[in-house]
Amino acid sequence: MAAASSSAAACFLSPSPPPRPRHHSIKHLACAASRSPSPGPSSSRSLALPSPSASASPWPWPRRLRDLLPDETGRILSSATGSLIVALASAALILGDAGSASAFVVATPRKLQADELATVRLFQENTPSVVYITNLAVRQDAFTLDVLEVPQGSGSGFVWDKSGHIVTNFHVIRGASDLRVTLADQTVYEAQVVGFDQDKDVAVLRIKAPTDKLRPIPVGVSADLLVGQKVFAIGNPFGLDHTLTTGVISGLRREISSAATGRPIQDVIQTDAAINPGNSGGPLLDSSGNLIGVNTAIYSPSGASSGVGFSIPVDTVGGIVDQLIKFGKVTRPILGIKFAPDQSVEQLGLSGVLVLDAPPNGPAGKAGLQSTKRDSYGRLILGDIITSVNGAKVTNGSDLYRILDQCKVGEKVTVEVLRGDQKEKIPCQPHTTLSWILGIHTVVERQG
Repeated sequence: MAAASSSAAACFLSPSPPPRPRHHSIKHLACAASRSPSPGPSSSRSLALPSPSASASPWPWPRRLRDLLPDETGRILSSATGSLIVALASAALILGDAGSASAFVVATPRKLQADELATVRLFQENTPSVVYITNLAVRQDAFTLDVLEVPQGSGSGFVWDKSGHIVTNFHVIRGASDLRVTLADQTVYEAQVVGFDQDKDVAVLRIKAPTDKLRPIPVGVSADLLVGQKVFAIGNPFGLDHTLTTGVISGLRREISSAATGRPIQDVIQTDAAINPGNSGGPLLDSSGNLIGVNTAIYSPSGASSGVGFSIPVDTVGGIVDQLIKFGKVTRPILGIKFAPDQSVEQLGLSGVLVLDAPPNGPAGKAGLQSTKRDSYGRLILGDIITSVNGAKVTNGSDLYRILDQCKVGEKVTVEVLRGDQKEKIPCQPHTTLSWILGIHTVVERQG
């Protein structure tokens, strides 16, 4: 008991150490301890505490304690003090010299590779430009007859300018009675439709938000894109808040059909970056964080991302957005005709675009194109079959749309038609009016 009480008391003793040279440190003490011989065996009364010998001990504190106190107490205290110094010195060596071992003691900051840092920076800088769009529709309750606004769809979009213009897909806002836009800071604003282009699946909205909350997305160029370069898609898939997916450009100059009208969209970007429902209308960015496309569709038999996504190139989107902001609509040359579905023409064994109707006050009607009709006996008399425009071969409706997209409104074109067994070239001057656009789309929608 006497030894135990002496040992416990030693834990609270704090003798002042003698003055030492400035170059001494715990590390020097540890080195000296490593050179000292192992202590001899101790008696049972010493509680088995190691005690360096007086002649070999390099530290004066244990020896001074042994000299000042009675024999047994001094020996116990000197042994305990020596062991404590050895333990502290060993810890200093581990923490001070072993740089690799220090990681197990003190947590180091996470280290990211250069490409990871670039991706994180791109997401952080462009997320404020991406918005969440909610499509609301009016529904009447079957029991209470109350009229309610319920969400019928959602999608993504991005800030185009400081005036509050938001760019998205047309199919994101189709059939909406009201639209709400949620910014990155979770503030919600009512949105008004500025204009839309069903043929290219592009729409422009506008919100009344403070300019300091609007972060326009940097607009790039899509004409010089290369297959294999890295791309990034930001959106709100399945309603999740701001999700980033990465991939590469898998293909260029693809062609898809507009979800609203069936009209072909040319020069589409194909990417393997995951695009899911809710990503529509979101931006596709290059490695510099510049907008190169608008995510619009995926190819997926199951309805989920299958690694084949499509984006409308920014060079196409930019011209459409500018016209929508200025005029509220897009001027695009058309012939003003209704034509038969491609499958029907193929069943007749023909190649080209069969004119079903060419109203006399339209461009094609004024030029003299003939419509399909029935005679007095009910027999079908085929109209003109368009085989080329300006020398470019036309085999189906997509070819006709593609050629007309390259023309300007009011520009004269030469339409070659098959009339009976004869081919004729007819000059025509396409123009655009809303009534003619709707007239053409009525037939195309029936194809789908």
